Amino acid sequence: MIRITNILCPTDLSAFAQAALPIACSLARDYGATLILLHVRPDPVTYVGEFGAIPPEPREPDETLKARMRQCLPANFKGVVECHVQDGEAVEEILKTAQSRHCDLIVLGTHGRSGLRRLLVGSVAEAILRRAPCPVLTVKPPATEPTAVSSSADAV
Repeated sequence: MIRITNILCPTDLSAFAQAALPIACSLARDYGATLILLHVRPDPVTYVGEFGAIPPEPREPDETLKARMRQCLPANFKGVVECHVQDGEAVEEILKTAQSRHCDLIVLGTHGRSGLRRLLVGSVAEAILRRAPCPVLTVKPPATEPTAVSSSADAV
């Protein structure tokens, strides 16, 4: 049997990331593992224009983000949870955390994009799959009813 003691579940607090959380919680419960929730904020950007510098948007405090992560947990989850907030590039920070925390599994949500949309937007999940130091479980949210094409990007 595989020994799993630390499970990393990166989250951007989106619906896509939320789809992975119940699975990560179930696995943490079944294996008695620590669940590590990680939110990566992009580095702040200051824009310089004709009339001077535009300061970056105010950042949500770490403790507020950690509280939001805990609120996303299923009400009946009683396992050990650690919440972390990092600043930087998502892929790099996820990989660094997986390495430094000796994670045995990464569970992450994916948008499920394909084709040109994935090429244009990029894929954090794909980069993690290729470079992770441990197994990765990707979770695609449940399919929704097809809707009319809402943008030209969807049509491609």
